[in-house]
Amino acid sequence: MHPISQIHTKSTSILTPSNHPSLSTKLSLPRVLHRKHILTYKFANMFTNLRHDIFCLTLFLIILSCSAFTPQDYANALEKSILFFEGQRSGRLPPTQRLKWRADSGLSDGSGYHVDLVGGYYDAGDNVKFGLPMAFTTTLLAWSVIEFGSSMRNQLENAKDAVRWGTDYLLKAATATPGTLYIQVGDPNNDHRCWERPEDMDTARSVYKVSPQNPGSDVAAETAAALAAGSIVFKDSDPSYSQKLLKTAMEVFDFADRYRGAYSDSLGSVVCPFYCSYSGYHDELLWGASWLHRASGNNSYMAYIQSNGQTLGADEDDYSFSWDDKRAGTKVLLSQGFLEKNIQEFQLYKAHSDNYICSLIPGSPSFQAQYTPGGLLYKGSESNLQYVTTSTFLLLAYAKYLRSHEGGLASCGTSTITSDKLVALAKKQVDYILGDNPAKTSYMVGFGQKYPQHVHHRGSSLPSLRAHPARISCGDGFQYLYSASPNPNVLVGAVVGGPDNRDGFADDRNNYQQSEPATYINAPFVGALAFFEN
Repeated sequence: MHPISQIHTKSTSILTPSNHPSLSTKLSLPRVLHRKHILTYKFANMFTNLRHDIFCLTLFLIILSCSAFTPQDYANALEKSILFFEGQRSGRLPPTQRLKWRADSGLSDGSGYHVDLVGGYYDAGDNVKFGLPMAFTTTLLAWSVIEFGSSMRNQLENAKDAVRWGTDYLLKAATATPGTLYIQVGDPNNDHRCWERPEDMDTARSVYKVSPQNPGSDVAAETAAALAAGSIVFKDSDPSYSQKLLKTAMEVFDFADRYRGAYSDSLGSVVCPFYCSYSGYHDELLWGASWLHRASGNNSYMAYIQSNGQTLGADEDDYSFSWDDKRAGTKVLLSQGFLEKNIQEFQLYKAHSDNYICSLIPGSPSFQAQYTPGGLLYKGSESNLQYVTTSTFLLLAYAKYLRSHEGGLASCGTSTITSDKLVALAKKQVDYILGDNPAKTSYMVGFGQKYPQHVHHRGSSLPSLRAHPARISCGDGFQYLYSASPNPNVLVGAVVGGPDNRDGFADDRNNYQQSEPATYINAPFVGALAFFEN
């Protein structure tokens, strides 16, 4: 859990009278010509026109070939990116389960504490259910559907199923015990001492919670954001479920705001260093309030944002967006209210969104991002693609918002950036992940001709129950971790941590920094792929 390279294009000579004999002949043609010469000229002119047409067609095909992927490729990748979430499911799997090498797991989660915490998602390659990244994953999946669901076509229902698998669990976690939010199942320190299938887990399924005495405003406010965003997804298709999500989101947010504190301060080594709240909880409070405003339209959340925004980070610009730090995402989310709905109170967030976007654009006065030689946004050595997919999603969401507003430009100091430029940068990142990169490898498992074979993922790397019905114990599983063989079960659609800052990638199961997938890498990528499928 653990500078864009310049685009080189061939120069093309333009046909002009000075460099094309046939055109020169046409322009200097005498007034009177012999009939034979006229026929000769006509044939020459026809040949010239034919050459020009062929030239234009060839140029068009060259330009077309510069696009690494077709809409069908993006549609294929979208389907796979959603399918990945089925590989991360905990609980009793439904008859519609498509990844057949997975089976039921964690069916007694919560029972020792007299609560039902069955379901939800394993965050990455282990068997722990971490509440903070699971809630963030659910929020970003829902946001993907909200913004780009109309482009998902036959994958829309699968995407909504992925959202619901998250919201169903978060509802349980939020309502099982009054005044309590359950935020984790499984002791990560014990879990990481084993390498075993989720179906075979024999480590203690310890349950952790936040409460008024042990607050966790960050994880609670992110849970509220996930439930609120989910309520928008199901508003038309399942109104009663949507209302339940929204009502619970309001209650959880009130809990987060009333009993303030970081959950890592309450739970210590159970969540740190795995998902320690490094950014604190202020960013989640503003993020949660923003989602509740969008979902409910309730003016009380507008008032909350206006009253508390400054102290919660509204004036702070941060240049990454992740399960830990929500500031950039919040600015873009609130800018939608100004750009699409003309809510003047949110104009400030448009300016801050511009600052974030401009930091990513090479050549912008405020450019400060780092890119690999192959053109991939690079933020950190561990699981770098999580920052790429979140940034890509924000680029596309913001481009959409800008296009709905008169002018439609991001302001970067003395210059402006068009929405098309944001889309072009986002496409570069998406295409890189799918295989248009120096290594010519796809970082999405199961997509393309070449992709990671040694994924750091327990269920994928161990034989399935169908292939090996006998139990594989905690210690016996390590032979599969250290095996040089490819994973026996293809975790279709998983986007791994990705290459280093020089575009290098080690397809090594032990190198979790590069080879481990995570739900929060895939969630924003779902929306990005839907954008380009259209």
